[in-house]
Amino acid sequence: MGLNENSKQDLEDFKSYIIAEKNFSEHTAKAYCSDILSFIVWMDEQSCEDVNFSKIREYMHFIQRFNYKKTTISRKIASLRTFYKYLYRERKVDSNPAMSLTNPKRSKSLPKFLTPDEVEQILNNTKIETPSGYRNRTILELLWATGMRISELAGLNFGDLNLEENEIRVFGKGSKERIVLITDRAKNYLERYIESARTLIPKGFPTPPMNEDSPVFINNTGYRLQTKTVRKVINEIVEKINLPKHVTPHVFRHSFATHLIENGADLRIVQELLGHASISNTQIYTHVSTRHLKEVYNQTHPRA
Repeated sequence: MGLNENSKQDLEDFKSYIIAEKNFSEHTAKAYCSDILSFIVWMDEQSCEDVNFSKIREYMHFIQRFNYKKTTISRKIASLRTFYKYLYRERKVDSNPAMSLTNPKRSKSLPKFLTPDEVEQILNNTKIETPSGYRNRTILELLWATGMRISELAGLNFGDLNLEENEIRVFGKGSKERIVLITDRAKNYLERYIESARTLIPKGFPTPPMNEDSPVFINNTGYRLQTKTVRKVINEIVEKINLPKHVTPHVFRHSFATHLIENGADLRIVQELLGHASISNTQIYTHVSTRHLKEVYNQTHPRA
């Protein structure tokens, strides 16, 4: 038992390719490389360059025993397709043996979202008496006002802020740049955080400077804030107020998009604000809006 040396090198080269050339996020690159490593381990001594469609199908049949979610199976298929597409580009294989794999049918689930009252309840129960508490309130205000991904918000530097125009530059998936807009309320919180709270957050550590490449949001040691901290803050608030919903930073993003659509925003505008590559990713919020309308109708119409 052992890993084929050619396969190990192919995986290393593939990792460099998807990070440097394809601009995959760190999270996605790690998942793809983990998927390919599992495949190489299963292949044992056989080189991944000597594989046909039949062998790929055999591997897919093998992983069925682990009862992975359909989304995980789809990602593993995407990983294999991308890996062999790379090997084909490098002329290490004559064709892509994973190209004909079909994804499992996924059940369509509508994204969870919060009502405006529920959002305000969360915001108002965020303690702002401490510097870190004021930072947390500012972060939640920005998530609600902009629809940013939490990774995008954590990655903000001072050079990305254009508060005079109520604009923030963010870098989304694949390092794609876009501009998001912020409300005056969110801007006021952000300005006060920068002016007063930020310098007081580090405990016994120097505060990072406020130059263009410095992180906007920092932790108690003065380094860039990690996304897990925001998730922990949200969980604590939701538990405190007994909100009967599972709330994550991404739920704020879903809520932002849903309420824009419900209030008549153009789908293309929402697509731009969210940074969706395809309009089809944005259209799901029209379904959420329609479902919400039906619920209100059924609850309020006397003949419903």
